[in-house]
Amino acid sequence: MRIAVLIPCYNEEKAIASVVRKFQAALPTAQVYVYDNNSADRTIEEARSAGAIVRSEPLQGKGNVVRRMFADIEADVYVMTDGDETYHAPSAPGMIQKLVEENLDMVVGSRLKTDATEAFRRGHHFGNRLLTGAVATIFGDRFQDMLSGYRVFSRRFVKSFPALSAGFETETELAVHALSLRMPVAEVETPYGARPDGSISKLRTYRDGFRILWMIGMLFKEEKPLAFFSLSFVLLAVISLLLAVPVIVTYVETGLVPRFPTAFLSVGVMILAFLSLASGIILDNVTRGRQEVKRLAYLSFASPAEWAVRHGKD
Repeated sequence: MRIAVLIPCYNEEKAIASVVRKFQAALPTAQVYVYDNNSADRTIEEARSAGAIVRSEPLQGKGNVVRRMFADIEADVYVMTDGDETYHAPSAPGMIQKLVEENLDMVVGSRLKTDATEAFRRGHHFGNRLLTGAVATIFGDRFQDMLSGYRVFSRRFVKSFPALSAGFETETELAVHALSLRMPVAEVETPYGARPDGSISKLRTYRDGFRILWMIGMLFKEEKPLAFFSLSFVLLAVISLLLAVPVIVTYVETGLVPRFPTAFLSVGVMILAFLSLASGIILDNVTRGRQEVKRLAYLSFASPAEWAVRHGKD
């Protein structure tokens, strides 16, 4: 089985060599790829000295790197991790085994049981739960740690993934891709450690948190347009009715409509409400077509279990 370890990297000279060696030890037959994202330190030199295949992606952002890695690399199983030495390399064989034996498309390494408070701070833990809960409410409750960067993928997941995001919101896009196509997925608890001394996190808590929240909203609109625009319809309709009630009461009591601007505004808002509902109905049909195309692309590749059966026969 061709196994590729994918490591997106930006200024990780303190940790990348150790990460590469640990995954080489855990997965001796795997090819380890480090994709550098405009590092200003010795990340490239350190990765090469450790034996990784080093490539570069000039477009800044983790999402851009993931798009490039998924497009460039051919494998049967993909392991994606970060270059900061926080994820547990010895867990990778078990995650791959679970993917193949249970015929899954993605296995996520959950960090929620870690005892290292300096590695997964309380604020980050709360933000993770909040954002994961938002995705669970909209798309389905399948993940407890949606934002983990430690994942194992099947080939059919990787080659059907559109990869539209640019930054850290790529993990959200990965989760929603699996949920929207109802792929078989799982989570396993994995140890999570602190960065080595001198290594600095690239995550900006509030900025990236708002970007992830924005991505959830955009994916809600794109993947479930009828529900999204129905909420808009309800909101606009309520505003219209609130504006109309005083006008109607005055008309019933006096037979007059003295507040024409309010009446016209109420009618205009109600028209917008029905336009929103009509847009949701139309876009829902478009989305179904897009999902069918993605599903067909997904089904064009063999599942992990099918590959294992063929390999066993060979």
